[in-house]
Amino acid sequence: MTTESQTEIEAATFRRLLKHLDEHKDVQNIDLMNLASFCRNCLSKWYSAEAAALGKEVDYESAREIVYGEPYAQWKAKHQTEASAEQLQRFKEQSGH
Repeated sequence: MTTESQTEIEAATFRRLLKHLDEHKDVQNIDLMNLASFCRNCLSKWYSAEAAALGKEVDYESAREIVYGEPYAQWKAKHQTEASAEQLQRFKEQSGH
């Protein structure tokens, strides 16, 4: 497999992951953090960091808009729910805080 083909496949896979997350807005970031130790915000940070590593500038808020499919504040207002006591406790236990 060529490097170009691998990059195309990885890009398509990333787009598919974003589409999957978009289709499952009911899955909250805290759910993702508790299950897999990453969330949409992590993806946004990684996106911004990888852009910087390639000499491109994609600030965190711009990366969030790419990952969330809209400005984060709008997504949050429409889709984010209050974390339950159980979710917060599990997060606290996993993060060591």
